[in-house]
Amino acid sequence: MSHPVDVHVGHRIRHRRWTKGMTQQQLGDKVGVQFQQIQKYELGTNRVAASRLWDIARALDVQVTYFYDGLELSDTSPTLMIDRQAAQLLGMVMTLPVTQRQAISDLARSIAKETRV
Repeated sequence: MSHPVDVHVGHRIRHRRWTKGMTQQQLGDKVGVQFQQIQKYELGTNRVAASRLWDIARALDVQVTYFYDGLELSDTSPTLMIDRQAAQLLGMVMTLPVTQRQAISDLARSIAKETRV
């Protein structure tokens, strides 16, 4: 059975990889492992060694502490992560110029307001 911290770290790896628009294969190539190993890390099946987590953080352009964000000492379960489609959308939006990002934000806010009525 996977430890909740390993699952949380794995979810954070997956989340960051998705927002960067990177495949498991691409991340594996950057850190020198097969995509299957990245898959096991993301599922929390395999624990990520400190040196490997350092390499993953560099490949994903984050600090190592990113993978522990949202995890409290008292937590026994991983925090809720946004779904894949939302992560992909965020990744695409972040590549747009600020004015276009603002327009998309305004549109989304308007649509959300209409669905609440």
